[in-house]
Order: sequence, then structure tokens, then C-alpha cells
Amino acid sequence: MAETRFSDADLQEFADLINEKLEQARSDYDQLQRSLSYEDDNRTEDTAPTFKMMEDGSETMSREETAQLAARQQKFIMNLENALLRIKNKTYGVCRVTGKLIAKERLRLVPHATMSIEAKNQQDKR
Repeated sequence: MAETRFSDADLQEFADLINEKLEQARSDYDQLQRSLSYEDDNRTEDTAPTFKMMEDGSETMSREETAQLAARQQKFIMNLENALLRIKNKTYGVCRVTGKLIAKERLRLVPHATMSIEAKNQQDKR
């Protein structure tokens, strides 16, 4: 008979892994936020006007990229937090499409995964 959920020991292993990733992700997000709020400021107020104009254009582009990275990081944090909720509910690692357990190897690489490789491949073909 196929397993319907991971053991409590497995769930604890994944919780530890997710908490490590969550700590790093929050740190990265905080750094991005500081960058957006000019706390790590290297501005060009005292430079020549022509250089300042070029610098301001690239700064705007850089800020947009940083904002996108911050948004992605925030989504990643949310996905990791949701994974911790699934661990608490003992539904972690169950594919939302097939209902089968997701391979441990996949979860170690992508701990917030909600679909097995099989289900993901089927979705990508659509």
C-alpha cells in the first residue's frame, strides 16, 4: 500500500530545512528592502549634472529590478510559510494533483513544492 503521508520524523526534517531557507530568505528580503529605501545609499547628489542624469536613469532601472526581486522573495517566503502550515497539518509533501507523495529528493530541492514531477510535467504540456 502506498504511503499517504510522511512520518513525523520526515516532517521534522523538512521543517528544519524550510526554517533554514526561511531565515535566509527573510534576511535577503530585508536587504532588498533596505536597498529600496536608500539605507545602503550611494547616491550621486555631488557629481556632475551629465553623469547624474545617466546615473539616475540606471538607478531607476536598478530600483525596478530590485523591487521585482523583492516581490519574488516575498512570494518565496509566503510559499515557505505555507509549507510549514502543511507540515503542521501533516499534509506536507502530498501532491495537490495526484494525491501521491512527492519524492523526498524533490522536496529537498524545492521544499515548498505542492506538485510531483509527474503532475508538474502534465501541467507544463497543457
